[in-house]
Amino acid sequence: MRLLLCAVALTANSAAVRAAPITFDQAIELAQTNAPSIAARTAAAGATRNAAIPAAALPDPRLEFGFTGFPVSGPNAGRPERDDFSTVRVGIEQDVPNPAKRRARSGQAAADIAASDAAVTGEVRAVRLGAALAWIDLYYANAKLAALDRVRLSFDTLVTTTHARLAAGSLRPSQTVEPTLLVAAIDDRRAGLVADAGKARATLTRWTGDPDPLPAGAPPTLEVDELRLRGALEHLPAVTIADATTAQATADVGLARAEKRPDWSWQVGYDRRDPRFGDMLSAGVKVELPLFTRNRQNPLIAAREQDAQRARLNREATLRELQAGLEADLADHTMHHERAERARTVLLPLAERRAMLERASYSGGAASLEDALTATISVAEARLDLLTREADVVRDAVRINLTYRSDDR
Repeated sequence: MRLLLCAVALTANSAAVRAAPITFDQAIELAQTNAPSIAARTAAAGATRNAAIPAAALPDPRLEFGFTGFPVSGPNAGRPERDDFSTVRVGIEQDVPNPAKRRARSGQAAADIAASDAAVTGEVRAVRLGAALAWIDLYYANAKLAALDRVRLSFDTLVTTTHARLAAGSLRPSQTVEPTLLVAAIDDRRAGLVADAGKARATLTRWTGDPDPLPAGAPPTLEVDELRLRGALEHLPAVTIADATTAQATADVGLARAEKRPDWSWQVGYDRRDPRFGDMLSAGVKVELPLFTRNRQNPLIAAREQDAQRARLNREATLRELQAGLEADLADHTMHHERAERARTVLLPLAERRAMLERASYSGGAASLEDALTATISVAEARLDLLTREADVVRDAVRINLTYRSDDR
């Protein structure tokens, strides 16, 4: 019973810890720690390293057992002990690939390791970016809900005056329906924001493992250093993977060329004969003769060289794609920054001023209820639009830095 109570207490404490609010940085680190995809990539990299160990090793030797010179005809047929050529043979044989082939295999193994390590780095970046964007989406969805709720409360003041104005005859009965219709429209908008928050929460749970994540603290303010980002493109995981692929193809070329050089093997055998004749020891060397290179090795070499050329061209294409993506993202970031600044300094202040003036006119009987409500709705839309534009700026900065910034620069 004590053990059961301790287990329940530990489970409750663990759930409480997971349900605690998490900051932007904590969400990224938690995602990186708990992501099964990173663990899978790391396991694959470990497998590649282990598989690379025997790359340059000699093949396993072969042990030979046999009987040679068994007489099947003549006066000694079926009587090997009477024949001086009949022996029981025990031997060992070792294949020795040529040094160029072993170097090429070592190059292949090194390129495989580089590709696996780059894949781990790329997966870490993908997980961190996914968690970062999900945290931002959830933060701004909650902020929009809070802003909409504040506007929703401001309708109460206008709604409470409708009955008095109706009794005074300054409103027609049909005009008292307007506030309810606008409240319903706000509630529809709120339902959409609740759905957006739910989606962002589910995505953040996917990355962090937290069943009910709650953003804490302010969103990040990351500087976008264009010069530094452009200089880091050559060191990004996608380019590193392309470099590793090129190295693999180059090693394949070396391996194909090494097939034109002869491999060899040696063997040693001990022949046991009848004591009257004495035992024998034999040794020998076998050498391959790659004589027909025109139809065998040369076509394979040409094929591997074309593969290497394709890998180099793909690497260039990858780099160009990254360059174009960075420039496009930087252009979007500049545009989103200008739009957010315009919403903050122009659009929202004007909407708030208009709403204030319409309210004052409505209180003085110079404006209709519909005018006051429409102006209030405009403020709500302006505030939500500002939050959307701010979210775009933050998302851009995070995505650009986590995608294009090199870890070593």
